[in-house]
Amino acid sequence: MIKYLFLAVLACMSSGAAAAQKVSLPVEQINSSMNMAQKRVREASVKVTTPGGGHGSGSYLVYKDAHLVLTAQHVADGILGTQYHILKDNEVKLASLIWTDPEADMALLYLPERFVTIDPMKWNPQTKMAQVGTKTTYSGYPSSHKLMTFEGVVSGYADKTGVGKQIILNTYGWFGCSGSVIYTLSGEMVGVLYGVDVEYYPGVQVQENMIWVAPIQRLNIDVALNRMCKSLGMSKGRLRACR
Repeated sequence: MIKYLFLAVLACMSSGAAAAQKVSLPVEQINSSMNMAQKRVREASVKVTTPGGGHGSGSYLVYKDAHLVLTAQHVADGILGTQYHILKDNEVKLASLIWTDPEADMALLYLPERFVTIDPMKWNPQTKMAQVGTKTTYSGYPSSHKLMTFEGVVSGYADKTGVGKQIILNTYGWFGCSGSVIYTLSGEMVGVLYGVDVEYYPGVQVQENMIWVAPIQRLNIDVALNRMCKSLGMSKGRLRACR
């Protein structure tokens, strides 16, 4: 019997307060088998809180001298200029929404004040869409869990109405992971995690290992920053990214 798969957008929701609590954290133990790119991806992974008390995930990035957070649009679904709290351990920053693509489910935020306890990933997108068999890594905040790291592999592609080809990743995904940026094991950006498959026979079953990813090629970073620079009057100097 044929089983039909439907796309379900990951809700950016979880329990718990949106604000970070200042508590002493234990030293994180990371196995030496994790390569340097995976460690950097994990360190740059942040939590994006929503006004309703839920959260999504994102990646802390730097392009030239602009510090940014890339996430899913349904996590940061306000109008341009809306501010969101970005959390990493005990550090909290405010970021403004500067670009959004509701069809592809991607959003970009600008951080006027950079993080001091973590380093961003450099803007390093793949020039072409990731090939089937490409091994990947991402870190995010599923449900009420703390930061978790997952590996995966590009399994295929699927079409999304109005957007075109999307990447189907074989890895784990759940509520709260929306907005996580997928990277190759060498640190190239693959795309943004935004959904999982569900199967409607028999009953509703979430396929936790079939993950939908918006390809990074959808985002033109120069176009996104140019709009921000013009709206904030930065074109004459404050940021090299605006020149």
